[in-house]
Amino acid sequence: MPMTAKYATTCGVCGSPVSPGEEIARSGERWAHAVCAEATPAKAGATKAGASKAASKPTKPARPDMPAAEGALEVWTDGACSGNPGPGGWAWATRDGRQASGGELGTTNQRMEIRAALEAVRALEGPLVVVSDSTYVVNCFRDGWWKGWIARGWTTSAKKPVVSRDLWEPLITLVNERGDVSFRWTKGHSGDEMNDLVDKLAVEQSKAVSAS
Repeated sequence: MPMTAKYATTCGVCGSPVSPGEEIARSGERWAHAVCAEATPAKAGATKAGASKAASKPTKPARPDMPAAEGALEVWTDGACSGNPGPGGWAWATRDGRQASGGELGTTNQRMEIRAALEAVRALEGPLVVVSDSTYVVNCFRDGWWKGWIARGWTTSAKKPVVSRDLWEPLITLVNERGDVSFRWTKGHSGDEMNDLVDKLAVEQSKAVSAS
């Protein structure tokens, strides 16, 4: 049964990060994104030896990126939060110098990640690639989570209301209306200068909100 991750970890199926607040479920003896666990259910009656053998296999290669429209502009987005909930900030930036950021009190890191993507898509016209270190944001579109949410009346596979629907709904609607927006995951704090920039901007906003 899916549950919410309390701490950052790594998906035991796809190998990408799991952020606090994401839905997770058991896949064999390891935790994984709920959608990954659903896609690779454990075989009934699997032996402990078999599970250990599977766990020792090399990590699966990263899933392919979403196809991007020709000539798409890349925009990096990020969210930050001091406490969860607590004062938070969001930011987006492009290599050509365009950027924006903002903050709010009593928010969460996930909300700021979604807000950053929403603000970028609202602000930038034309084909777009949203580059985010949030698997929650990227997988929603790459793996089509939003289709299930809408089909179930904005509830998760665990029959719980989708968290942050007030941000997800306008973002999903806008992305579908445009048809020229794709999403790509990047590892945070790994030397990606643009990811470092939006992280810095989001953290600054979080601190500014906290001090106000």
